[in-house]
Amino acid sequence: MLISSAVLCQIALNLARPLISYKVLALGGDAVVVGLASAAYALLPVVIALWLGRVTDRRSSLRGIIVAGTVLLAAGPFLLSAAPSLLLIGIASAVLGLGHLCFTIAGQAAIARFLPFNEMDAAFGWFTAAFAVGQLAGPLLAGLFMGAAQDVPAAARLADANTALMLATAISVLAVPAALGASVKQPKKEPTAEPNSRNSPPASVASLLGTPTVKTNMAASLALLATTDILVAFLPLLGEERGVAPVMVGVLLAIRAGASISSRLLLPVLLSHWSRPGLVTASLAGAAIPLAFLPWLFEVPILAGVLLAIAGFFLGLGQPITMTLISRAVPAASRGAALALRLLGNRLGQVTLPLAAGLLAAPTGPGGSLWMSSAVLIAACIKRPRK
Repeated sequence: MLISSAVLCQIALNLARPLISYKVLALGGDAVVVGLASAAYALLPVVIALWLGRVTDRRSSLRGIIVAGTVLLAAGPFLLSAAPSLLLIGIASAVLGLGHLCFTIAGQAAIARFLPFNEMDAAFGWFTAAFAVGQLAGPLLAGLFMGAAQDVPAAARLADANTALMLATAISVLAVPAALGASVKQPKKEPTAEPNSRNSPPASVASLLGTPTVKTNMAASLALLATTDILVAFLPLLGEERGVAPVMVGVLLAIRAGASISSRLLLPVLLSHWSRPGLVTASLAGAAIPLAFLPWLFEVPILAGVLLAIAGFFLGLGQPITMTLISRAVPAASRGAALALRLLGNRLGQVTLPLAAGLLAAPTGPGGSLWMSSAVLIAACIKRPRK
């Protein structure tokens, strides 16, 4: 049931997020405003992520947090559809981000708490694959609603976006019963805890950040997730600039997500041949290279699709592995907090990098945001330890 609710919530989320860009443009905004709206999505999570992680460590049942996240993921698109101004779009985007944070932290904490280490990679892989299914279906639906026509009047674009946002609301509402049925209660026996580890005091933030494995995998996760966010926010802008119809942009985003699903489902096979740290490094480098070429080839749909398929495969590969590596590096009593700290790093990246991408896109065009993403991925790759 957790996976089912994750699929529905992520379809709604990823249907709504590309529409934010189109609605901003229809209301007269530019690339800088798109960057601000994308940053607003991560702003509230930056403030409460670590606190929420500590809460998940203390609670025996995580169902309430998952349901709260699902309800917020329904409220966000509804508020977006009703928003008449750029300021209210930013506020609604923040509500959407808060819902995603609640759902994600509670879901990850349940996996880290209740499963043995040898099952974590597969479980995190399935959990993030559910997210990728939403990242595939959501942009496709958004593209279908926005249509294949170009040079559409702003009023028509706005009406199409608002209708699609109401569909996103309905999909999130459908996820509530699945979230209520999610099995995330404390078991009688703790299968993942080492002796006395659950009774040990929680590690401090400084201690968690001082753990090399936590620090390097936080950086990798930040780079991978922020890049995915920048693709969702700025590919619609690149499409508008290059004359690529919204429906084709939706298809390209879906190709990226489909490739991420494949890498996550292949994770057990890949781990039987390569180490976890090696696969994370490959994930960073493998995503950076095709994204560097994408702005030059975006008008050729087949080539753009191939580049996004390669980038998507590697973008999807690293995220679940960083969750396992961080979970294994900290005491059992601090796993929820450590995963929340990882998400806090992700959200900091989602605030700062889209803002930077928007500022860079103003003089260089939307392609500049993709070159910046490629540079961030390479930087995270270089900083990883060599073994």
